[in-house]
Amino acid sequence: MSKSSEKPSTMDRLIETLNVEKLEENLFRGMSPQNGWQRVFGGQVIAQALMAAQRCVDSDRHVHSLHAYFVRPGDPSVPIIFQVERTRDGSSFTTRRVVAVQHGKTIFAMSCSFQIEEPGYDHQMVIPKVPQPEELMGETEFREVFLAQAPETVKRYWGRERPIEIRPVSLTHYISDEKLEPNAHIWVRTTGPVPDDRHYQSAVLAYLSDMTLLDTSLYPHGTSIFNPEIQPASLDHAMWFHRPSTLDDWLLYTQDSPSASGARGMTRGSIYGRDGTLVASVAQEGLIRKRADA
Repeated sequence: MSKSSEKPSTMDRLIETLNVEKLEENLFRGMSPQNGWQRVFGGQVIAQALMAAQRCVDSDRHVHSLHAYFVRPGDPSVPIIFQVERTRDGSSFTTRRVVAVQHGKTIFAMSCSFQIEEPGYDHQMVIPKVPQPEELMGETEFREVFLAQAPETVKRYWGRERPIEIRPVSLTHYISDEKLEPNAHIWVRTTGPVPDDRHYQSAVLAYLSDMTLLDTSLYPHGTSIFNPEIQPASLDHAMWFHRPSTLDDWLLYTQDSPSASGARGMTRGSIYGRDGTLVASVAQEGLIRKRADA
């Protein structure tokens, strides 16, 4: 079989999804992979919006922060239109605002800031000491050992191929209803190569940053987003890009949830390279409402 006739990998499809199409100046169109989900994954919308913004910024400036709000659920059956507003171009910082539209309505809005590279003070928090990913159970083994007795929602999630592989340091949350401390350590990595392009590297990092956060806010309550009695949804998402990463190895995603109240859970995250470099910080608040009909 020739390489051109091989089935694209999930990572190939993600890179294709992030390659938003330019329709007009400051106007882009993004597609969603047909993966059977009823909603567009929030990380996909963040990553596509960031790609659109990056294509409206000079090449010597790189994203250092983004702040986003999810306004409506995304419909995976139709394209998403991304409108970029060139808010400000300064001598060292650039600001862009992106609005995502479907069916004539805003589903997502994001502001992001870019900066030229410059030297300065440098420090970071130390990476936590946890088992290395090679010491942990892989997804294939996890499926074989635990999925047979798992609820159908868990089977659908873990049984599906994804562009990001996940290896939690602890599996207790997935196999019991034990009430746990609201913190998690999760190794993540791409299942294929990421282009040698900081636009794609930043977008893929933004994509994976939306994974597993809501779950951490539910740990103390002995439940998860797979519980049919829970209505989960990301509400807002903020991210700070500290240092570049080529994403060619495992990343440690450490998370903690300082608060849950008012049907909302708040989670913070730090993403480290395996060498201990702090790559990015994340904060997200999500809806964790108990369904009225449950």
